Amino acid sequence: MLPLLLLTVPLMPTADPTGEDAKLAAAFQAYLTDEFHRHPAFATSQGNHEYDDRLDDLSPRARSEDVDRTKKLLTDLAAKIDAKKLTRSAQIDLEIWTHALKYSLWQAEHDSRFANDPRVFGEYVSDSVFSLFTQSTLPKERNTANAAKRITYIPKVIADAKESLKAPPKVLTEIAIKRNLGAIAFYEKDIFGLAGTTPGASELTGPCKAAVTTLKEYQTFLEKDLLPRSSGDWRLGQDRFAKKLELELDAGLSAADVIREAEAEADRVEREMYNVAKQLWSKTFPGKALPPDDAAGRRATVKAVLDELGKQHSTPEGLVDDARKGVEKIKQFIREKRILTLPDPDRCKIIEMPEFQRGFSAAYLNPAPTFDPKADSLYAISPPPSDWPAARQEAFFREYNRSMLQILTIHEAYPGHYVQLEYGNRHPSLIRKVLYSGVFAEGWAVYTEQMMLDQGYGDGDLALRLHQLKFYIRAVLNAILDHRMHCSNMTDEEALRLLIDRGFQTEGEAVGKVQRAKQSSCQLSTYFVGRTAFYRLRQKVQREQGDKFDLGKYHEAALSHGTLPVKYLPELVK
Repeated sequence: MLPLLLLTVPLMPTADPTGEDAKLAAAFQAYLTDEFHRHPAFATSQGNHEYDDRLDDLSPRARSEDVDRTKKLLTDLAAKIDAKKLTRSAQIDLEIWTHALKYSLWQAEHDSRFANDPRVFGEYVSDSVFSLFTQSTLPKERNTANAAKRITYIPKVIADAKESLKAPPKVLTEIAIKRNLGAIAFYEKDIFGLAGTTPGASELTGPCKAAVTTLKEYQTFLEKDLLPRSSGDWRLGQDRFAKKLELELDAGLSAADVIREAEAEADRVEREMYNVAKQLWSKTFPGKALPPDDAAGRRATVKAVLDELGKQHSTPEGLVDDARKGVEKIKQFIREKRILTLPDPDRCKIIEMPEFQRGFSAAYLNPAPTFDPKADSLYAISPPPSDWPAARQEAFFREYNRSMLQILTIHEAYPGHYVQLEYGNRHPSLIRKVLYSGVFAEGWAVYTEQMMLDQGYGDGDLALRLHQLKFYIRAVLNAILDHRMHCSNMTDEEALRLLIDRGFQTEGEAVGKVQRAKQSSCQLSTYFVGRTAFYRLRQKVQREQGDKFDLGKYHEAALSHGTLPVKYLPELVK
């Protein structure tokens, strides 16, 4: 058995290693040790591989025990850690940890995924095994042996799912049905390719065969039992949404603040998109008169130009290769313009998203785990699902055309998520690495899209700029959509009109985003809120420093404090 990797990671810095900072660090390490033992999938996701051969107990009884332990931990922290004796850095860590514990209790009481979201069990069924082969530095034979044992826990996970699920929203059950089919395909075939073995001569064969049998039975349960009783409401309602958003963002903003700022920003970005599209008009439609300069004409101008530019796109077979080809160009620009220092060695691997993970977003970045930092980070890109009709696949590629693919890569990888999270993994605070802020991560990624073009990436290509603005207004509209769908009775048709008319999204992309808003309340607001925080901080620091301002040093300073709530940035980045 491997030694506990947690013990080899340095503690948080402290002026007095025997003082209050050290007590906090020791308390968090003890907490993680217990969490890893009780939640093996979480341990694996953090790069601790001692429990890779097993899976969590997800029964209602075990989850109730988790809640009780969290309540006790909050009481113990208040009694045993004197916040006034901590350094300011450790005070921030304690605040982050306490906030995370309180948020988990609120979710357990008001927004229980295990009762209301069948997708969560799929993460244990397939994602927890997939990661053993893609994000572990252990020898492949060890990962294969661990996977073979972990797979034997799938029947228990499915039994816990059947016991836990009540009356989830129909949309979530429908997604779970599709993803479970992907999980069946994964265990029938795909896993053997990852392991470098064949189905007839692998220690995975028996466990996978049993898993497939269980998952096929679960498919019947999802379709025949759970779907008919999936009558839950995916809307949070105004009060629950406001509280959850406050907890999710931890940015010192209310739901009313966010929607007000997002609506004003959407108006501004629409005007900027029109100004760019107007400049592209004569090249895109030579000899054709520009539409009238009124609200309808301006939107018609932007839409027509985007539609024409969208014809330059990739194919299902070439999408991932096209992303790989664009990476070197982007990285070279970052080096030449001294945007920041890129991670060395570069451990970002660009892959095609597995079928069982598709249907939620076009791409994601899965960073190297905290306790296995030499593992690969995965930039996964999703071609359209194979069962989509040809017209819908074409619409997908028009949305993620060659210009948009470059913006996507900037966001997900360089200098977006991959680079930022590599910087985050360097910070010695375990609390900031394990309990990292999604608002910080998404905000940085969106900030880099405009910043890269402002610094000259694309050599002033207006088509690229128009797509950057389209990608950004998507982030702004995400916040508006998030609020309106959960706080009012906004219909699907009204949501589609918002995204298509104001966001210039294809119908297929808009349908997917409406589905996502139903599946992930409050997460869609993180992009806009985070980007606004980074943009305002940059303006403030640059005004203060004037000619002494160095963009690369500023970026490295902004990333040097870990992936923490953005409300701390003005205090820390000076």
